[in-house]
Amino acid sequence: MTRAFLPSGDLIADRRASYADMLFETGDHAAAADLMRQALEIVPGWTAGLFRLGEMEEAAGKGDAAAEAWRRVLQLDANDRFGAALKLAASGHATAPDTPPTAYVESLFDAYAPTFETALLDRLDYRVPELLAVAIKAAASGTHFRSALDLGCGTGLMGPYVRAETDHLAGMDLSEAMLQKAAEKQIYDSLAKGDVNQLDALPHSADLVIAADVFVYVGDLDRAFANVARILAPDGLFAFSVENHAGEDELILQPSLRYTHSERYVRRLLAEHSMTPLSVGREAIRLDRGEPLQGLIVVAKRLA
Repeated sequence: MTRAFLPSGDLIADRRASYADMLFETGDHAAAADLMRQALEIVPGWTAGLFRLGEMEEAAGKGDAAAEAWRRVLQLDANDRFGAALKLAASGHATAPDTPPTAYVESLFDAYAPTFETALLDRLDYRVPELLAVAIKAAASGTHFRSALDLGCGTGLMGPYVRAETDHLAGMDLSEAMLQKAAEKQIYDSLAKGDVNQLDALPHSADLVIAADVFVYVGDLDRAFANVARILAPDGLFAFSVENHAGEDELILQPSLRYTHSERYVRRLLAEHSMTPLSVGREAIRLDRGEPLQGLIVVAKRLA
């Protein structure tokens, strides 16, 4: 989603931006930034180009110039669909927001939808759905679920793992493009666009709530956990994953613009929202730059 080939509307500017990207890919970051600045002289209000300029300046070692570009993006786009506020925070030029901009997450996954499954399964050895399915089966002890909600369902990778154990399987996601991909699988009984921080489902309406690789794009989990606890039936299960870090901080915004969470933070929020962990497993959930990325696979129960 951070690409300048979202067109500027000017052919000359777009051509220069394309050449800038070619230079960037060869490792000539300073020359790429210089050429992108030339493109922006033609279309100074081009937010995609400004964001990309920030990335090029950062790669060229010019952090202050990168921050200046990203601040300009925020001035032009209050909804921040490129995640400029996150880049400012990750580069040390601002405080990390508690949650990422909703427009950023939605735009990111709308753009990602066509290649989402190929990237995760074929290149990143993505294991979260399988790991959560095993943990749910162990915790449920043969229970058949009346109603399940797959939060942040994406293209529906989690659905096949729980379909047989669920009478009614609902999916929810911020991205319309992702929901369209999930609908093609014909696994879910219902699909809806929505935000985990703004759930409007009825209280005690689900026996199982799943959030597979969702909370990395949520940040502060307090509202999300409160919503899950509200809609879970007594003794209902909440199965989710987080990317994990071993430090003292409760949550950290990583250079990847994804949030990691400490185990202590997860356990505290579960207790505060009347849920108790049944299992907390530390697992390699996918590859990150060729190395295993550690996460927590958690199943908790809503207390009666």
